[in-house]
Amino acid sequence: MDMKQIIAGRIADAAAACFEGCGLCAKDVAGMLEIPPEKKMGDYALPCFRMSKTLHKAPQMIAASLAERCAGEEIDHVEVVGGYLNVFVARGCMARGLIEAVLSQPGRWGASDIGKGKTVCLDYSSINIAKRFHIGHLSTTMIGHSLKRIYDFNGYTTVGINHLGDWGTQFGKMICAYKKWGNREDVERGGVQAMVDLYVRFHQEAERDPALEDEGRAWFKKIEDGDPEALEIFSWFKEVTLKDTQRVYDMLGVTFDSYAGESFYNDKMQPVVDELREKNLLTKSQGAEVVMLDDYGMPPAIVLRSDGATLYITRDLAAAYYRHNTYHFDKCLYVVAYQQNLHFRQLFKIIELMGNDWYKGMEHVSFGMVSYEGRALSTREGYIVYLEDLLNKAVEKAREIIEEKSPNLPNKDEVARQVGVGAVVYFDLHNDRNKDIDFRWERALNFDGETGPYVQYTHARCCSVLRKAPDLSDVEPDYGVLCDDEACSVLLLISRFPEIVRKAMDANEPSMITRHTTSLAQAYNKYYFEHRIMEEGDPAGTLARLNLTRAVADVIRTGLYLIGVEAPERM
Repeated sequence: MDMKQIIAGRIADAAAACFEGCGLCAKDVAGMLEIPPEKKMGDYALPCFRMSKTLHKAPQMIAASLAERCAGEEIDHVEVVGGYLNVFVARGCMARGLIEAVLSQPGRWGASDIGKGKTVCLDYSSINIAKRFHIGHLSTTMIGHSLKRIYDFNGYTTVGINHLGDWGTQFGKMICAYKKWGNREDVERGGVQAMVDLYVRFHQEAERDPALEDEGRAWFKKIEDGDPEALEIFSWFKEVTLKDTQRVYDMLGVTFDSYAGESFYNDKMQPVVDELREKNLLTKSQGAEVVMLDDYGMPPAIVLRSDGATLYITRDLAAAYYRHNTYHFDKCLYVVAYQQNLHFRQLFKIIELMGNDWYKGMEHVSFGMVSYEGRALSTREGYIVYLEDLLNKAVEKAREIIEEKSPNLPNKDEVARQVGVGAVVYFDLHNDRNKDIDFRWERALNFDGETGPYVQYTHARCCSVLRKAPDLSDVEPDYGVLCDDEACSVLLLISRFPEIVRKAMDANEPSMITRHTTSLAQAYNKYYFEHRIMEEGDPAGTLARLNLTRAVADVIRTGLYLIGVEAPERM
């Protein structure tokens, strides 16, 4: 029961009755409906200015004509203000239909099957082998994970891909360092940090002995040529890295369907290069082979260096072809920072120039940078915040707050994990993804305002109310008690949730769901403080208010799930 769609249908019926042949359908009206800035202006408003051009009537006259014919049990009354038709919904009717609809499909309010039969590939996280997982990877990981859930929720088949950074001369240098100064036991025990230490030592030693650089390149050549020893060590490095990072992924609840990284496409690039040559898209430039993109406002894209070496774009072209041929995707999303805008513009244009219309389904889902407590992260300056450390610290801080506020809470460690990790994820997904983020503890772990703990606490509050509820199984709810402004605000936000989910998917913008879920939590808390949920002598009204609480808990839980945050039942 989507109230906006119902109202749009009523107005479309009125338009058909008033203006013969106007051709205005419910979908058109829904696209024009607005949410008024003030409650006294109605629950929905239709600006009639655009319609005046096709109907050749003044907007106020159109609104007045629609007002005379706009009727239905869902509409209490309408008002004409200037060129606007302001619609006030029938609150009791809305409450019954909406709450029953939500409770009839737990966890599925807002879901759809619009993606049935379609596939979306999502390239996200894309960690680097032999490097620790730092806070800079948080956005790509959680935006991608959230989008995977959102597309799943709308019926799509989704393929989550962790495009590992596992190719380049640095791996030859690491093998060289391992062979000279490392041993298996130290790397197994120290994990990625042990490999990082070896890599740092390599560069320190190479400053004194430049010949080491040649040894490092020689080991990478062995990897390229399939040398058994080089490949065994290289594969082992990947295993150790993935074992380390899996701890972080487990904390975040993030999973993937494929870990095919750059090395996977080493033997798949030549056919793509051959096709570029056959189609006369490659041009020699200072010894390198490039695709000229001047006509499209872009610099040339280097596909092969002068020594014949491949680059990121060569591997990304091979990966795009592989994904299309393997998964037959309708969409392929790349969740990568906005600094790579040019790279993806070049990639998509090359695929288009090669004559593939499936480039239309490819999209760069960009995002901003992350700083920490007011400081930009810098590997060069040694200012790096590792994600595992950040999450553990968040859990520890959440545990301290719980100990202070709810010392008798059962499962304190589990709740601290849910709240701490949830606070970090929520903080990352609260703002538009292209905005830069400055992570600050006092904001992330605040139990007031627009934070993860605040929304989680609201869910726990709903669960607490429901645990204390009496048995009213033989009572018929009286939804007429949900006609006050506070209840109406809650109901309208629940009603708009399916639309928000679809908009978030269309824009690849999880923050829409984050903010809407926060608004619902705020509206329910206002209702909770203004009204008694359980009223002695009024079982029918009590049940209606409890059912509203059930619906709120369900929609908050769904909203949090879609952004990758858990919903504790006690806090």
